[in-house]
Amino acid sequence: MDSPEVTFTLAYLVFAVCFVFTPNEFHAAGLTVQNLLSGWLGSEDAAFVPFHLRRTAATLLCHSLLPLGYYVGVCLAASEKRFHSPAWRLFLLLAVTLPAVACILIYYWSRDRWARHPLARTLALYALPQSGWQAVASSINTEFRRIDKFATGAPGARVIVTDVWVMKVTTYRVHVAQQQDVHLTVTESRQHELSPDSNLPVQLLTIRVASANPAVQAFDIRSWRPA
Repeated sequence: MDSPEVTFTLAYLVFAVCFVFTPNEFHAAGLTVQNLLSGWLGSEDAAFVPFHLRRTAATLLCHSLLPLGYYVGVCLAASEKRFHSPAWRLFLLLAVTLPAVACILIYYWSRDRWARHPLARTLALYALPQSGWQAVASSINTEFRRIDKFATGAPGARVIVTDVWVMKVTTYRVHVAQQQDVHLTVTESRQHELSPDSNLPVQLLTIRVASANPAVQAFDIRSWRPA
């Protein structure tokens, strides 16, 4: 029979992978950062930008705590063992360092009302001289509340298109580009015999979204189309 340490390690590994990549079963059970911290995060529909400022910070912190959670859990699961070897001490140091670094980074982001967050810094590139990134954020919030927006993709790689903006929401970041400034380039095309939703052959296209402003980071989106 497997030892408690091995059993817990395998179980925790499955949990950690599912918690980070959140399959449908975890979404249905509410085991996501968005659901567990919904009271603090607020509503995406009501305030898209503030929601994702907090969500990316909370996700980074929660994921950074996973190694420490494993160390505490394995110590409890195999309490008869002594985890004092150099390897375990190094792991504990790493497990404590990760959330400490995450907290420092989140504190830096949150200064000046989140003005140093990567999303806020990107929005500031589109702000008029007499305004700030908050004005751009307010415009995005308003557009996201409209029913005519287009949204598709998995939660960890969601693509949202409004009248003015093209956005990609990932686990740790939100990429934003203004439609009138972007250049779309197909960088990869893959042929698949069957699509996820039908029995017809399809192509999976990887499209590079690059802004005319070199300070705005380019990002990739994926799209299915009939072959």
